[in-house]
Amino acid sequence: MAGARLSVSVSRLFRRLEPLFSSRHYCSLASPCAVSYSQYGEPSKVLRFLTDVDVPDVRDDQVSVRMLAAPINPADINMIQGVYPIKPPLPAVGGNEGVGEVVSVGLQVSDLQPGDWVIPADSGWGTWRTHAVCPASELRKIPNDIPLEAAATLAVNPCTAYRMLSDFQHLQPGDTIVQNGANSGVGQAVIQIAAARGLVTINVVRNRPDRSSYFELEMYLKGLGGHYVITEEGLRRQDFRDIFKRLPRPKLALNCVGGKSATEILRHLETGGTMVTYGGMSRQPVTVPTGSLIFQDIKVVGYWMTQWNKRQTDSQESSEMLSTLCDYVRQGKLQAPSNVQVPISDYMAAINSTRDAFSTKKQILTMSS
Repeated sequence: MAGARLSVSVSRLFRRLEPLFSSRHYCSLASPCAVSYSQYGEPSKVLRFLTDVDVPDVRDDQVSVRMLAAPINPADINMIQGVYPIKPPLPAVGGNEGVGEVVSVGLQVSDLQPGDWVIPADSGWGTWRTHAVCPASELRKIPNDIPLEAAATLAVNPCTAYRMLSDFQHLQPGDTIVQNGANSGVGQAVIQIAAARGLVTINVVRNRPDRSSYFELEMYLKGLGGHYVITEEGLRRQDFRDIFKRLPRPKLALNCVGGKSATEILRHLETGGTMVTYGGMSRQPVTVPTGSLIFQDIKVVGYWMTQWNKRQTDSQESSEMLSTLCDYVRQGKLQAPSNVQVPISDYMAAINSTRDAFSTKKQILTMSS
């Protein structure tokens, strides 16, 4: 839906969210642009590509930001559909994650300066745009010496992986974890962070239509540091159970699929282990055997990064997490997920690729021409 020009009245409505753009041209078009929606629904029907947005002056407590890159995550699509727990007021700009560069700051802003890289402090900020003006409090500063794609994808998947590996079990080098959806963005981050900590990962993925594509995925995940890669079907085979003759049973299971997959990884936990659910891609409920709760003392919990961020705004723990993750990136221990960089004007093709059930590449919107 390209080239829609904002009327003065629509432009005023946009000021409700401060999705305000600089007159500098970093879009492939000749004007600042954004991917926006004014009603919830299927992205192909409700998203519009907006240009020629009026720009206000930067107020004393505000920052002008030039967006550099922003990924497309499943939660972004759910938010547009109106089925995500967070519903930004409309009209809204798509995207929850991304990295931008500070262009200018207001007189009262002391902790940011031009040239700094920043990421949104919370969900619903609207990253699929070329420029924005917002209060400085809505942004977090990150180092600008890491690769752009790593910075753009830092706030959601690596942070989710980091917290789940830190907050639910006391894990020591040599301990084992099991996860499904291992080829997801979070799954790839789990593999790398776990490897950096000396943990053994068992990584469950869906079977592929042909052996060669499965082998390619297996080699990729092992290249990230994954120790074992198996299919959903493989979880139920005797040769998989034999793994635990030489490995300790997992203390931690990470579930983003639900349904039978969740039940299967839970069955392999050691007594006192924990399963953390952070997604439900199968849209099937999580079923827990009664015996696992009573006789094995298995704990079943949920995790949502957005909720953690709300409780830990500007906390030392949050700063230490970002610092550690950036250190991992510099040391080559954490890389961005395999990705394709797409001009923002081709947003719909990138969304369609994100929804491909067997896609292993993150779609990242780029803002420069």
